[in-house]
Amino acid sequence: MVRLTRIYTRGGDLGETSLGDGTRVAKHAARPEAYGTVDETNAVLGIARLTAVADGGPEVDAMLARIQNDLFDLGADLCTPEVDEPKYPPLRIAVAQIDRLEAEIDAMNAELAPLNSFILPGGKPTAAQLHLARTVARRAERTITRAAGLTPINPDAIRYINRLSDHLFVLARWVNDKGAGDVLWVPGQNR
Repeated sequence: MVRLTRIYTRGGDLGETSLGDGTRVAKHAARPEAYGTVDETNAVLGIARLTAVADGGPEVDAMLARIQNDLFDLGADLCTPEVDEPKYPPLRIAVAQIDRLEAEIDAMNAELAPLNSFILPGGKPTAAQLHLARTVARRAERTITRAAGLTPINPDAIRYINRLSDHLFVLARWVNDKGAGDVLWVPGQNR
């Protein structure tokens, strides 16, 4: 468990931060950029949870609560460089977390009509927030894969964030009255 007794340390005043293993890096380095964008995804999901029960029911809020916790696991994974035989085993995203997302996607998608167009973000407030979270998750995925091009990253971390954006898309549709409330793109409508 983490214990925080001081919020400010002044350690980052010169533009550096510590990774999970204590290594000091620039705040704009690949790893902090990646886990910072994961944190941003988590914050958007926190906003979505404000209306999740009203728009989708307690099961939607429960899914988002699990995902928020997973995103902290993902942040811990990304902030700790991979090394052979670490002194303490780092927290890493596990295949079971990805499997859970896939099972939830499959269950929700089974209740949705097939798409005949792309969807514009909107509909119920929770669905609109989920679409925003999906776009931030996609940006997080880009930052994680960029980091993976520079340093070893847990492949399951990449799989998790990729699957999460799919999950948020399907969940947004499910919250929008199982797709009936989706706002569809009409190509060339305003020409």
